[in-house]
Amino acid sequence: MLMSFRWYGSIDYIPLSHIKQIPGMRNVVSALYSIPVGEVWPYEDIVEIKKQIEEAGLLFKTVESVNVHEDIKLGLPTRDRYIENYCITLKNLAKAGVNVVCYNFMPVFDWIRTDLAKVLPDGSTAMSYDEKIIRDLDPYVLVAKMEEGSNGFEMPGWEKERFSEIKRLFELYKDIDEEKLFANLKYFLEGIIPTAEECGIKMAIHPDDPPWSIFGLPRIVISRENLERIVKVVASPCNGLALCSGSLGSNARNDIVEIFRYFAKMGKIHFAHVRNIKIEEPGVFHETAHKSDDSSLDMFGIMKALHETGYDGPIRPDHGRMIWGEQGRPGYGLYDRALGAVYLSGLWDAIERYSQEGKNK
Repeated sequence: MLMSFRWYGSIDYIPLSHIKQIPGMRNVVSALYSIPVGEVWPYEDIVEIKKQIEEAGLLFKTVESVNVHEDIKLGLPTRDRYIENYCITLKNLAKAGVNVVCYNFMPVFDWIRTDLAKVLPDGSTAMSYDEKIIRDLDPYVLVAKMEEGSNGFEMPGWEKERFSEIKRLFELYKDIDEEKLFANLKYFLEGIIPTAEECGIKMAIHPDDPPWSIFGLPRIVISRENLERIVKVVASPCNGLALCSGSLGSNARNDIVEIFRYFAKMGKIHFAHVRNIKIEEPGVFHETAHKSDDSSLDMFGIMKALHETGYDGPIRPDHGRMIWGEQGRPGYGLYDRALGAVYLSGLWDAIERYSQEGKNK
């Protein structure tokens, strides 16, 4: 497997030299964050970030995310232009040596939390989600908080340029249910997968986070059944998944170890996000250290499933706590994600050694 670490480029307070010092770290996951959604990523800009990463002694093989324009999700007549731009971006990325591209198909909002700094018993802080707060919160109030950056609502990964048209988007989505959204995803995949095949890029769709409807908006990447439908709707080795244990795992009905094993056997996991959470009650959870103790997900089981099915793609520790007084982007500090990477690598090494010893008996 290819141990990886997400880096936000020139806007990230974590230097590449620190990422390089994490034991076993080989690959950096990044993107061109200054390019508006739907526009072509210039080859020269891709090469520049690749140069920075490689000069630090790391690989740049994985991009997260080439975001999908809202017009594609809505199925508007303008979508063909954005799909064409997406294909040009894929060609530019492949030319620069990128071979995995992660994306999501969540309407309007990316992943959502209700608190970015919940204080845990050990004194660290972590992101958390409470469905009761969302249920009582007007989405326009949420957007106002986002624009202010106040009250813990500054969400990493969100595209602020969309906020000015939030009311228009909600109006447009009134007529979009799960089936229509899935049809629009199918159209998108039919438009980009031939280019992905031509370029040798594996497309990896990320699950919705959390895996249920928010503010009445449809969500279609929330369960094993959804995932299987997606990988089969366009039959191609390039149409696959970025499986995220924490996203799917916040719904206890999702058997995460079984889901990882099932799709890894199919060769459909192109990127693995492995992190842990603690489910307090249905619809209420917070993020934790990666270690399985006092959390809800079985990290050993996930890594064992990937190892036993021959997974050799990128894996990254995902949202970490803020520990040891670190200040920075919520979920994307250095220290706890570094601990997570080493913990996951340790599990992998132990599973590998045990497997080899078993073969030698």
